[in-house]
Amino acid sequence: MKKFLVPALFVILVTSCKIKSYKNNNQENIFVNHVDPFIGTGGHGHTYPGATVPFGMLQVSPDNGISSWDWCSGYHYSDSIVSGFSHLHLSGTGIGDLADILFMPTNKKVDLTLKTTSRDQSPYKSFYSHVNEKAAPGSYQVFLKDPKINVELTSSQRTAYHKYTFAKNDKQSVVVDLGFAINWDKTLKTGITIEDQYTISGYRYSTGWAKNQKVFFVAKFSKPISESVLTADKEIVNSKKAEAANTSAQLFFDPKNSDELFIKVALSSVSTANAKENLDGENAAFDNIKSEASSIWNNVLSKIKVETPVDSLKTMFYTAMYHTQVAPVTYSDKNGQFRKEDDQIVTAKDYTAYSTLSLWDTFRAENPLLTLLAPDKTSDIVNSMLTYYDTKKILPVWTLYANETNTMTGYHSIPVIVDAYLKGIKGFDAEKAFEAMKTTMMQDERGLNFYKKYGYIPYNLLDESVTITLEYAYDDWCVAQMAKALGKNDDYQFFLKRSQAYQYLFDPKTGFMRGKSEDGKSWNEPFDPKHSNHREHTDYTEGNAWQHSWFVPQNVDNLISLHGGNEIFTKRLEQLFTESSEITGNNVSADISGLIGQYAHGNEPSHHIAYMFNHAGQPWRTQYWLRHILDTQYNTTPNGLSGNEDCGQMSAWYVFSSMGLYPMNPASGEYEIGSPIFEKATINLEKGKTFVIEAENVSDKNFYIQSAVLNGVEFNQTAITHQQILKGGVLHFVMGAQPNKNWGVKK
Repeated sequence: MKKFLVPALFVILVTSCKIKSYKNNNQENIFVNHVDPFIGTGGHGHTYPGATVPFGMLQVSPDNGISSWDWCSGYHYSDSIVSGFSHLHLSGTGIGDLADILFMPTNKKVDLTLKTTSRDQSPYKSFYSHVNEKAAPGSYQVFLKDPKINVELTSSQRTAYHKYTFAKNDKQSVVVDLGFAINWDKTLKTGITIEDQYTISGYRYSTGWAKNQKVFFVAKFSKPISESVLTADKEIVNSKKAEAANTSAQLFFDPKNSDELFIKVALSSVSTANAKENLDGENAAFDNIKSEASSIWNNVLSKIKVETPVDSLKTMFYTAMYHTQVAPVTYSDKNGQFRKEDDQIVTAKDYTAYSTLSLWDTFRAENPLLTLLAPDKTSDIVNSMLTYYDTKKILPVWTLYANETNTMTGYHSIPVIVDAYLKGIKGFDAEKAFEAMKTTMMQDERGLNFYKKYGYIPYNLLDESVTITLEYAYDDWCVAQMAKALGKNDDYQFFLKRSQAYQYLFDPKTGFMRGKSEDGKSWNEPFDPKHSNHREHTDYTEGNAWQHSWFVPQNVDNLISLHGGNEIFTKRLEQLFTESSEITGNNVSADISGLIGQYAHGNEPSHHIAYMFNHAGQPWRTQYWLRHILDTQYNTTPNGLSGNEDCGQMSAWYVFSSMGLYPMNPASGEYEIGSPIFEKATINLEKGKTFVIEAENVSDKNFYIQSAVLNGVEFNQTAITHQQILKGGVLHFVMGAQPNKNWGVKK
């Protein structure tokens, strides 16, 4: 794994800039000061450093202009060229799209008719240095070396704000390039209209990961446009309107009176009229919005207060908290309208519609975290998924700008819905939700026809058969729990029985889940548990048998029995972490990263595994390996994430695990106990209640639980329920350097 070194000077500069950015007498409560949005922008983290608010519609951020895997967010810390600042970005995904509606200030007239094949030929690109770049929750700043322009960005929920400071007496100009596209994205039709001397509007239709993406925009400038040049497919248009697959504009402004130019930009999936309605009012000023964005983030981050003498741990924790709340993103307009992938315009009534639902990743810990931090958002997310269900009568897999991408395996909108319902989160139709889940799991797409016929998916009929079977089995278990809660006993029995599908694929001789033929007897041979082939001619998704054989969170005790008991199970589980990290094969998945033995923390299928020792009578091994993961897989550099952030999941794992909790079975309503790293963590719950986790004597060496007390009563178990946490109280651990092999072990 590539390492990116950060000069000590830069760290000092960024830290000092952040401290100066927010004035408050009570420094202890300035949670935003502990956030570094550059964490994850290096390595394979794929995060962006730009400005957004929690779950905001816009993510205004720099684009380097590179089409490559590590530039999925548009930006990578290794780069030194900026091509512009667009308004939609993905946080930590493994596929690139968006980067819509690009603005770039310049101090010269540029040739927009130039046909370019790479960013090196771009007439408006600029070099920049990280020394002159800052990022904080809700704001971003960079100095463009070539035109000598300082760029500052901030955002409200539906409006982005730009502030450009030009050199004195320099030409003041802005390029708007709707043809700009990176990664999978490609424009189909775009248009720009100069409406009046202060306003432009337009649209951008594109295809890519999202096959039918329509973005409408409006931009208002603080100065009148003194001159303009519009192009359509690289030819100048002598009018105030341009339409083509590729349109752009260069706008000029009078440099007299002020070196500053302010721009407000709003978007909509529906229309330019809705974009105008989404635009903040005339009185909204850049500095006020920046301050308000910081305040909103500070309030959101304050929902968990951690106490530790180690500043780097606070930085990692609050940056993780930040990353868990940049996605999913607001999709409905102020009037509630939004566009579905079939171009139907619908209205979200009594909820906000969300998109960018990376469910294969986020169902594991990100969505359960939101049930604690933002239960109102959780019900809105469920309603959004049910609206998507209305279109195709199948629940979403991975939605991007309301498009179903069908990316990844399983139907993990199901555990998100069940988790919310069983935790008592209201605001959605439970009967409709159950109908959606049942209908989804009884249709024939994406291998469910084979799953229903054979009880598992035969390897010779569909790639990634083992992973898909295991995940469908878990989804079935979740449907069963919802059926039980709603008193639907026949459905409960049906889906509970089908949720045992994993048993077909367990090979007791090797201890692995393996591809099985449709004859129900023969395994896929030859077998190498370390072998990886990325996404085709493989039984496993983005991994190998070592990483995927443990996904039975719904019945760990039965999985242990299949292995032959606790002793054999824990021996194999320990070997996962101590085996050599060699991955074999000619087309190894790049997603296999963050390796500890064969455990791959850089990808989500591994995230629950360390907690399984709890069920096998060795919770001290859970504590040992969790502390090792926490210490080695996260840091405060741009390369601080060991794999794709994936819309909050990588960070949600850290938020939970650093406090000593984790939803190993995300829809169970329980959290496994791990190894807390903070002396004290206070979760601020609804209705003024708090749940406090204390770790007496905790240190880098004292990570073993010696004893625990919950609200004054001895606590000797390795799980705690959501309902226990919601009641409030104090969970007090005493930590030590040697394992207490009696704590948490069933007698």
